[in-house]
Amino acid sequence: DRIKALDKAKKYNQPFYLYMSHYAIHIPIDKDMRFYPKYLKKGLTEKEAAYASLIEGMDKSLGDLMDWLDKNDEADNTIIIFMSDNGGLASEPAWRDGELHTYASLIEGMDKNYPLNSGKGSLYEGGIREPMIVKWPGVVSPGTRCDKYLMIEDFYPTILEMAGVQNYRTVQPLDGTSFMPLLKGTGDPSKGRAIVWNFPNIWGNNGPGINLNCSIRKDEWKLVYYYETGKKELFNIPEDIGEKHDVAAQHPDIVKRLSKELGTYLRNVGGQRPGFKATNKPCPWPDEV
Repeated sequence: DRIKALDKAKKYNQPFYLYMSHYAIHIPIDKDMRFYPKYLKKGLTEKEAAYASLIEGMDKSLGDLMDWLDKNDEADNTIIIFMSDNGGLASEPAWRDGELHTYASLIEGMDKNYPLNSGKGSLYEGGIREPMIVKWPGVVSPGTRCDKYLMIEDFYPTILEMAGVQNYRTVQPLDGTSFMPLLKGTGDPSKGRAIVWNFPNIWGNNGPGINLNCSIRKDEWKLVYYYETGKKELFNIPEDIGEKHDVAAQHPDIVKRLSKELGTYLRNVGGQRPGFKATNKPCPWPDEV
């Protein structure tokens, strides 16, 4: 269907926007039989072979789209943005083999988020840091890398700017910021910018950084606050991307500053927070502890 949609746009010489949201890789792990036997022969377990087959199936799908662009002479006239919605699955023994919530990998090249900590559902980097690739011929230099941060909410204003859309009105306030300066190398919109995550509920799985917490990233610092216990952790992400060293005790001033900014933001946007069943009182905001 996606190829047919592109064929139609090409036939009528129309500009096109294709949003391709793959279900894979996701549970239930429904193995892709085109590739599953190959990974069994490589010595993977049945679970890991199924997982690997879905990854290759997704790659095949993306490759088909890129092949269409090449065959229809649209590759140099098309922007491709690739991004995942969360970190890899590392908390489901029913679907993954090996030790949970670790850096360990059962096959080289298909790891569990190495060197990041934890995985999907976690506010550690293994849960919230995703791969992102932008291919924009003539604008983004091939092979370049960027270590600045952004949020997927930034896609909307960025795509509008890519398309040359100006003076637009939106029904809701924009949460995102265009990352065009990162693509063109003209600036850094992440500098001094705070981005926030809030997970005040229980997901279902458990593990490091999962459930009943919130977090803020600003410049090199990242604060994680646990509603239930009041615990706070502080990490310098560029220096410690694996979040092995909690430096909250060494930087109480930074903890206080980020706690205030996080708590103020959550209250201002009507953020939810959990409560204590024993007292029926809400858990404190991060700047109340």
